[in-house]
Amino acid sequence: MTKSASDVLVRPVAPADRQTWERLFLDYGVFYEEDFPRSVIDGVWQWLMDSAHPVRCFVAEMKGAVVGFAHLRHQHDTFTAGPGWFLDDLFTSPEARGRGAATALINAANEYALAHGGGTLRWITAHDNDRARRLYDTLATPTTWVTYEKEVE
Repeated sequence: MTKSASDVLVRPVAPADRQTWERLFLDYGVFYEEDFPRSVIDGVWQWLMDSAHPVRCFVAEMKGAVVGFAHLRHQHDTFTAGPGWFLDDLFTSPEARGRGAATALINAANEYALAHGGGTLRWITAHDNDRARRLYDTLATPTTWVTYEKEVE
């Protein structure tokens, strides 16, 4: 568990967090204009509860309430032939924004990655997510890479 200067406690997700995590995950989907079907919600939760699955979840608590989450996964980095890490999802409730929860979650992901082999921690965000980008610019180096995606059919 990690405690930040802003009294944010970050810890691994627990089975008792299901309802709060689900509400936050659905809000995350709304933020990115994505309507997650039940199969996605249940599937991701199943990953998070499976210690053998490569996706890890950390939650941020403020005053005992879960206010955010981060999903982190290990990946092999072909540029270094070593470990790499991808922060798939990071979300905090609106009332927690600007209060250190996102920073604490990123720091926890960094600590976890460091304890499990180091490497590079990467994440993406929408180009117009200005508030998040202002924070990210203080914590990491923006890249010049452009992200593409294609549905495999």
